[in-house]
Amino acid sequence: MTEKTLDETSAKLRDLLNVSVKKNLAECVLFSGGLDTSVIAALASAYGELTGVTVSFYEAPDVPYAELMAQKFEMNHIIVRINEKDVSEAVRDVIHTMKSFDPMEVRNDAAIIIGLKAAKRLGFTDVMTGDAGDELFAGYSFFFHLTRGAVERNLVKMWKIMSFASKPLAENLGMVAKLPFLDDEEFKDFAMKIPVEWKIREVCNQIYGKWILRKAFERILPETITWRTKIPIEQGSGTSEFSQYLTKKITDSDFDRERKTILDADGVCIRDREQLFYFKIYKSEYGSPHGLGEGSKSCSGCGARLAHEIDFCRICGSFPV
Repeated sequence: MTEKTLDETSAKLRDLLNVSVKKNLAECVLFSGGLDTSVIAALASAYGELTGVTVSFYEAPDVPYAELMAQKFEMNHIIVRINEKDVSEAVRDVIHTMKSFDPMEVRNDAAIIIGLKAAKRLGFTDVMTGDAGDELFAGYSFFFHLTRGAVERNLVKMWKIMSFASKPLAENLGMVAKLPFLDDEEFKDFAMKIPVEWKIREVCNQIYGKWILRKAFERILPETITWRTKIPIEQGSGTSEFSQYLTKKITDSDFDRERKTILDADGVCIRDREQLFYFKIYKSEYGSPHGLGEGSKSCSGCGARLAHEIDFCRICGSFPV
């Protein structure tokens, strides 16, 4: 890799993503203050007034980063502070729309739907998100210690099946989620072809995913944003704490009893109290997932039928299946 080649690639990445942002422009962004949403916000703010909506379960980790970015780029910044009641209401909407009782999916999507509803209350119908940044640029930590070939194979597999809850959640609210990382074929194709060694790199004894994306915007974003370690939406927004609330709410005896009843009646293996809470909502709307689908293999967690190439279950979250 030469400095000239790196600079040229970084410049083209910025240019193509800027084109995609302009094509998919909205006046509002679901805004975590992480690298992906900060890149989108930095580019979009050049085209007019921009509002960022940040969801915070009490004092969530995302808030100071989002505030820093909002100040730098003169964004309107709305912090939606939520509690257990808000999350309880949101997860019902998520389960209804996504037809899933996977705890990680539900916790992540709860923050998204709360942010979307806040944007709608503010009068926005179109909202941008940072979805697909991690998928295109190998942002997930499970990539970091794989061989180059394994990373490439996993990325290709991920690109074939990736989907994002923001789109159906927004659609159900009469809104449109715009994904600049995903919704422009030229940018997406360019990002996919960037070599793995430019996506994952060790810097000062720390391994970073999305390295080329960070380098492309390091002179535009504050350093603390550029090199911020990725954390999932559920952690950044604080909705991961909801699982502790449910753990305290459901007693050991109730959990053991209900878990056995569900296994016997529905063939579903409930992993923890949080999943029990979500499954009961799911079942009240959709019944048992056992045997649903038309795939060639059965999920060991819930009995749903899955396509052969799928190694995780979108309904219950089992991995591998």
